Amino acid sequence: MPYVVDDGQALSLHFSHSELQSRMHAQKPWQLEVDYTLTMMGFLLLQPEPKRIAMVGLGGGSLAKFCYHYLPDCQFTAVEINPHVIALREAFCIPLDNHRFEILQADGVDFVASPAEPLDVLLIDGFDQNGQPAALCTQGFYDDCFERLAPNGLLVVNLHYDSPDYPLWVARILRSFDGCAVEVAAPEKSNCIVFASRGATLASRKIKLSAALARLDRAAQLQLRPEFTRLSWQMRDADTQARDAA
Repeated sequence: MPYVVDDGQALSLHFSHSELQSRMHAQKPWQLEVDYTLTMMGFLLLQPEPKRIAMVGLGGGSLAKFCYHYLPDCQFTAVEINPHVIALREAFCIPLDNHRFEILQADGVDFVASPAEPLDVLLIDGFDQNGQPAALCTQGFYDDCFERLAPNGLLVVNLHYDSPDYPLWVARILRSFDGCAVEVAAPEKSNCIVFASRGATLASRKIKLSAALARLDRAAQLQLRPEFTRLSWQMRDADTQARDAA
């Protein structure tokens, strides 16, 4: 059962004392407070003007709120299987459903496999009290992620780097996306974000630091610029190494 901890400055979501799921600044609920979420927003470097984004795993809604606040031209769908997590949406200042934002209580596996309008970006950040759900890491699931994306769409997956299954998960993503994927460790190192591309290879997709930041207001630019600068170099290095090894 998820629960909330309020320290007076921030609210955090937990399934256990040892695992932080999400953290929210009390005065700036749309601000990204956990390092790996900044890394996941790196999809803007490759897809600076997404129109349709979906996310599997709601948590405290950090990425959902950030995208809703700073990407007003984008339609965002969050898919969460746990009704107890969704029940905390008001506590975490998650917007009400409207014409460009919705939360679906559903299994992310079923959502990704369902026929629907293609997505520009698909974010996978689903965790439970036991960590990474096995159903969100199968070869079939990653194959469905590929099919759910629009041409040149992006898959962004948050993985636990320390898991013994981490190499297997990455190998499956690479297989589903025909090798068009790069791994980037988040600053806190326990998480690694995998960016995978349908259609255009990552080598052919120019990293657009200026374009990624230009559409955001100054507050978002200040928050994202340091991580985006680090991330752009990491992506280039990872892609170069992958091409050299091929």
